[in-house]
Parts: sequence; C-alpha cells; structure tokens
Amino acid sequence: MANLWLFIETNGGEITRVLIETPLAQVLSGPIKDPVAIFLIIMAMMLVAPLVFERLKMPGIVGLILAGVVIGPYGLGLLARDETIVLLGTVGLLFLMFMAGLETSLGDLKLNADQAIVFGLSTFAIPMVLGTGAMLLLGYSWLASILVASCFASHTLLALPVLTRLGIMRAQAVTATLGGTLITNVLALLVLAVVVKAYGGELTLEFWLFLIPALAIYTVATLWGVPKLGRWFFRKFGHDEGAEFTFVVATLLVVSYVAQLIEIEAIIGAFLAGVAITQLIPALSPLMNRIQFIGNTLFVPFFLLSVGMLIDPMILISEPRSLLVAGVMIAAEFIAKYIAAWGSGKLFGWTFPSTMVVFGLSVAQAASTLAAVTVAYEIELVDEVTVNGIIAMILVSCIASPWITAKWGKGVKPEEKTTPRETAGLTDRVLVPVANPSTEDNLLNLAILLAKNSKGTLLPLHVLSDRNGTIFPEQRIQQTQLLAAAETIAHAATVAVETIGRIDAAIAGGIVRIASERNATLIICGWKGFSTYRENFFGNVIDRIVRRSPVPVLITRFPQSGNRYIPLASPFSRGRGGGSKGGKGGSITESKQEVLC
Repeated sequence: MANLWLFIETNGGEITRVLIETPLAQVLSGPIKDPVAIFLIIMAMMLVAPLVFERLKMPGIVGLILAGVVIGPYGLGLLARDETIVLLGTVGLLFLMFMAGLETSLGDLKLNADQAIVFGLSTFAIPMVLGTGAMLLLGYSWLASILVASCFASHTLLALPVLTRLGIMRAQAVTATLGGTLITNVLALLVLAVVVKAYGGELTLEFWLFLIPALAIYTVATLWGVPKLGRWFFRKFGHDEGAEFTFVVATLLVVSYVAQLIEIEAIIGAFLAGVAITQLIPALSPLMNRIQFIGNTLFVPFFLLSVGMLIDPMILISEPRSLLVAGVMIAAEFIAKYIAAWGSGKLFGWTFPSTMVVFGLSVAQAASTLAAVTVAYEIELVDEVTVNGIIAMILVSCIASPWITAKWGKGVKPEEKTTPRETAGLTDRVLVPVANPSTEDNLLNLAILLAKNSKGTLLPLHVLSDRNGTIFPEQRIQQTQLLAAAETIAHAATVAVETIGRIDAAIAGGIVRIASERNATLIICGWKGFSTYRENFFGNVIDRIVRRSPVPVLITRFPQSGNRYIPLASPFSRGRGGGSKGGKGGSITESKQEVLC
C-alpha cells in the first residue's frame, strides 16, 4: 500500500510516526472518496473510452459501458456506485428517452401508426410467449416466468446516439421502432405492476379502476397540456435563453415524476415529454443544440457508465447455474426480438439493413429491465441466480445493440430533405439586418434555421446612416452590441457567422451593396405589419431593398416579439405596383426579384 509517513520529533526527543493516506493509497485500499478525483476519473473515461473504441471500429457506447465495468465495484473498484452515480445515471436515462421523444414527430407517428402498433405489439407478445415458456422449462413458477419474460419484452433505446450520428433518426423503420418502444415498454411495465400485485394478493378491482383511467388521463394531459404551457412560456419569456433551457429540463422532470405517481416507469414519462415538446423547438435551433449537447456529452455517458458499474463478469464463473440461466435468457431474448423485427420488416417491406437496425435498437436491455428484476428480487419472487442471469443478458445486449445498429445503420438511406430543389444554394450565405434588440432574436433564429440546414454562413449586418452628419459614440456602441449578440446566438447554434458593421448614407442602399460585396444568396428582413401614410406614398426601407436587391428577399413578420421559436412568414407577391400597402394583409409589390414566402 502506497502510504506517506510523517516523522515528528517531540519535546522529549522522541520521534513519532504519523500515517497520511495519499490518494494512491485510497485507490488501492478502496473506492475513491474525494469528489474532485471521482469527477476526474469519470470525465477521463467519457473522453478516452469512446475515442479508443471508435478507433477499433466499434461504437463508443460500448466503450463507455465497459469503462463502467473497469472502474466500477466489480472491476478495479476505483469508484463505488453510490447515490451520486445513481442520481446522475437516472437523469442520463431520462435525458436519453427525452431526446428520443424530441426526435419523434407526432406527424411521423401518425403516418407510421400502423407500423408502430404492429411492431410494438409483436416485440412485446413474442418475447412474452418465448420467455415464459423458456423460464417454465427451467423450473420457474408461472408468476416468476411471466415477470422475467416481461423483462425480455421491454427494451432501452441505447443505440440512439448511433442513429443521430448516422442521420437516420427520421427513417420510416426507426420511427416505427420509437413508437413501438412506447407501446412495448408501457405493456411490460403494466405486466410488472400486475404480477407484483398478484404475488402480494392485491390484484383487486380498485387497482384496475385506478391504473387504466390514470394512464389515459396522464397521456392526454401530457401531449395536450405541455405544448400549451410551452407556447405560453416561450411567448412570455423567450428572450431569456437560460430560462428556456431550465423550462425544458423542468418539464422533463415534472412529467417523469408524475409518471411515477401513477405507478408507471419514469422513462415512459420522459419519452412522452419529448414527444410533446418537440413541436415547440425547431431541430436546428440554439435551444435544441444545447439540449443535445448537454445530454449527449454529459448525462447520457453518466447513464452508460452507471450501467457498466452494475455488471459483475465473474458471477457467471462463481455460480454455474447462473451460466445456464443466462444462456437461456440471452437466447430467448435475442431470438424473440429478431423474430419481431423480421416479421415486421416482411410485413411492411423494410430493407434488410432497416430490419437489422430495428433489431439492434430493440435488443438492448438496461434500466427498465433492471428496475423490474430489482423489484421482483426485493419481494423474493426471483432469486439471486435470476438476477445474475439478467445482468449477464444486459451485458451482452448492451454490447450487441450499438454494434448491430452501427454496422447495419450505414446501409439505411436517410429520409430525403423536403426542401424544394429550386431553393438549393439559396441559403448558403444568409444576410440578416439587425437593428432592433427586441426583434433581433426572432430574425436571427429564422436565419439560423435556414443557414444551418444547408450548412451555410450567417451574415448579421447593422448599418449606421450618416445622412444627418456625425455618427455618435452611442450609436457605434449599440452597433457593436447588436453584432456581438448576433455572433453569440450563431455560435450557440454552431453556425458559421460573419458579422458586418457598415456606415452608409442610406440604410437600404447599404444593405443592398453589402449583399453584392459579400456574395449573399438571401436577404431576410422583418416587417412590423403595417405601413404609415408616408411609407405608402414614398416607399419604405423594405420597398427599396426589394426593388434593388440582386438576390431573393425573404420578408417575415413576428406577431409576438417574445415568441422566438414559432415565426410567422407573411406572404408577399411579385409584380408591378406602388409600394407597400397598409394593414396586416398588405403586400410588397414592384419587385424585379423573386420574393420568397
């Protein structure tokens, strides 16, 4: 043991030896207790493990799980799976399911509802039948067999980050899998609740009268109430980026907690929260970028490490029956999940790579499986051998799932973009004049959505007019602040940005000249929704930009200044006429350029 001894000479001339335990001694003698050292080891694993495994042509997710095994209590014992690890791992699991919900469009689910229902029911029923039969052959009771089979039926979408990286989250088969996951996990957890109540002799009519209405009310309230509340919040407080992110996380946790109150798993609530709130947050917005960045780089890796720390590879050697039970569980679960994926693929005409991606997604077992078997073990419905077999199944499935998904996901074609061909290249360099701090965020977010979709460049522009003489220092300060704010928002959304400050005799002339000088492909302007009599007679800035612009002009109006994520583009026509007409239904005419709507 590496210890540090301190020798102290006392007044009597005696030498006293004092033992000081170093961090290395703590490492060798037991789990590390120092918070800084714990966080250092975790962050090092998050950095190193994915990089090493990706160099070995394996998914980084596998590296994080195995890293958890190495540093966990059944490996080197560097870290204990204490309350902090459990807390962060739970939040990571909720984030994982939440981001799955964010990637799930209700419109896509409606279009693929038949596929989601068929796959969800088949990937639940087939493992239930095969699993129950297999466990009965091993000598388990009916209730224990049904409960273990429900563990096979549920699954954790462990390989979702792989799909996100491959860009196939909106593929038809993947959408069906996401919807099917919701169905099979809810049914599996209902089976768990029913079996536990039956084992305890509490399966009464009151139980059914509470659970079914509560689940129906909860689902409707989440999918209808969360969007309503979100729209109100973004309209009132959309100017505060920190408040937006906090609102989203709070919504996730509240919906998940309420799910537990009605005795269903929190991960179901997290998934529903993502489905409900996704319609409020555009996929390419800064807020979505923050959610995905924090989730994928911090919380989800915590969950994967915590799963690895649960696994004890030596248990199969020390308990021979565990090896038999684990082998039967793994075979039954893999065969059942493959039959469900293969049958659904044949029925709906999925390609073989798509079918294998569905199989890879649905084969992973983690949190819900552990939750179910833990509950069963605590009420003594299953023994330790069963728990060891479940853990072995989790280890194998967690390694196989991302590997299968990554291998066959490369053969799945991403969904085609819905952007019309005539707009290709239109958003390569988007010029957006910024002048009013209260509307700057709206215009910038719209410009960011367009530029990021085509991996283009954002060109925020502020023009100071010197027609009346001197430019005051306050005006220059405001120009600097507006452009700095625009650059910050663009960087938050990971969009290339080139800020432009200009002094010109006329605002419209400066905008048009900059569009030519900087090779802009599109100009975005904001319209207040009405025109004064003077503007109707002489024309306003937008009129002059449209008449002289060398590139298409997109004119937009935001009826709510604080509503950053639901912009409303006003329609403008092309033709000959006399400037902009007053009123909310007015239009810009006399344009030599096409005006985008």
